[in-house]
Amino acid sequence: MTVVEDRPATAEAPQPRRVNPLWALLRNSWRQLTSMRTALVLLFLLAVAAIPGSYFPQTSVNRERVSQYYTAHPDLAPWVARLGGFDVFASAWFAAIYLLLFTSLVGCVLPRLRDHARAMASMPPTAPKRLERLPQHAAASTRPEDPATAAASLARTLRRKLFRTRVVKLPDGGFSVAAEKGYLKETGNLLFHFALLAVLIGVGFGHWYGWHGNRLLVTGADQGFCNTITQYDDSALGPRVDAGDLPKFCMRMTDFEATYQSTGQPKSFLASVEVKEGNGTYQPADFTVNDPLRLHHANVHLIGQGYAPILRYTDKYGVSQTKIVPFLPTDAMQTSTGVAQFPDVNIDPKTNQRDPKLQVGFEGVFLPTGSTDGSATSTFPAANNPMLYLAAYRGNLGLDVGKAGSVYALDRGQITNGELKKVSGERPYALKPGQTWTLDDGSKLEFVGTRQFATLSIRYDPTQTMVLAGAVLGLLGLMLSLFVHRRRVWFRVSPAEGPDTGGSVIEAGGLPRTDYPGFAAEFAALTRTDTDGGPPGHAEEGTP
Repeated sequence: MTVVEDRPATAEAPQPRRVNPLWALLRNSWRQLTSMRTALVLLFLLAVAAIPGSYFPQTSVNRERVSQYYTAHPDLAPWVARLGGFDVFASAWFAAIYLLLFTSLVGCVLPRLRDHARAMASMPPTAPKRLERLPQHAAASTRPEDPATAAASLARTLRRKLFRTRVVKLPDGGFSVAAEKGYLKETGNLLFHFALLAVLIGVGFGHWYGWHGNRLLVTGADQGFCNTITQYDDSALGPRVDAGDLPKFCMRMTDFEATYQSTGQPKSFLASVEVKEGNGTYQPADFTVNDPLRLHHANVHLIGQGYAPILRYTDKYGVSQTKIVPFLPTDAMQTSTGVAQFPDVNIDPKTNQRDPKLQVGFEGVFLPTGSTDGSATSTFPAANNPMLYLAAYRGNLGLDVGKAGSVYALDRGQITNGELKKVSGERPYALKPGQTWTLDDGSKLEFVGTRQFATLSIRYDPTQTMVLAGAVLGLLGLMLSLFVHRRRVWFRVSPAEGPDTGGSVIEAGGLPRTDYPGFAAEFAALTRTDTDGGPPGHAEEGTP
């Protein structure tokens, strides 16, 4: 008979609870953001976003190459700059991916850490009733020991094989031996994710509290520099760093040695410098490309090298000026371009006034090893046959207007509007070290010789050790996650039936918690019985 319950007429049906749509949207968005799938997608996007940083030259690494890119791609370079292509790792879109990935990882890892801690604190469950339904099963075998002794023997054997074991007495007088192994798989997984978080945190704090600067340093005691912002060619300080926070040191390069193979491919570079830290004295030091010079709160990296011709210009009044002018390499053979500008020449000794229309500039190409056919291309990167091809210009160099310009080329606008005129003819003039070029007004330019220069990147990253430790721990966690497998085995030890009391019957089952092709062989080894039909692992106890 069906009973129908009547409700009072005054009773009202419960109204469904209204859900705040904004709260529901935020909750669902958080769940999507903190899912493992989203974290993997963001990690992939971060890797893709880093590709432009490897393809395009970065301002923070080498501003000279960025200038070269503007010269080679005048139409494309402004668009790349607008999209942050020359400063990828400081761009807003890269920071957005970075922060989203950090948030997603935190949301993924913390709940999994809680669940893993609970799993580590809990014991393996007792044996299920139907062991034959498990992926691995071993038929029952009879042993002469009583169930308690057999269960204790099994537990000891499994513990020696690093299984966590649990022995439970059953209502029928038998025992359940449960064992589990492979907790390090999830430990490694969590370790990998925490290491990734450590790397992200380290990179973030390294950006905040770190700094870097690039400096082109020519050999010679007269070409040294000290660690101040004004003496860097370009520099960048972290948001939490002031100019006064920079460590105090001075450096001068005494020698630079470069060796090459017969094909011109570089073999080795060695920079010899003298460094004075704080109020100390100058101390010699050497460093190479892969072995930076490590100072207190600063590392000096060697990232480039080239040649600086020494030019002496004597104006029409007989006044001489000498300049050491770095030329920028343009190919692997150190074919280099550059400019030497002399704005403070041709000063009339009677009036002591400078005529800005009589400024002089020389622009051309330097070849470490010039060819015999006169081509403007070096045949070898070492200075075996230095050649200098120059064109002379006279007029207003455009240096007095305060507009920023390249130090490796003359102002093309001044040449276009006629303020700066070429006075050397159509063909560049060729000079070798020691030779002199006399211009039309009687002034002279002497190619004195060359010095080598090194492009240095001075950096400080306070979280470098943290990032390195995170990378090592991440690799360790990944190895544990890939090569450790979690699995469970159960043994049910029941009293034997029959006239001979004291015996026991053992049945086993196994369940891999993850994909583990080798579990069948491991389970077979654990449940292997001898010719007498003894319990698994009992032979290790010295009993046949």
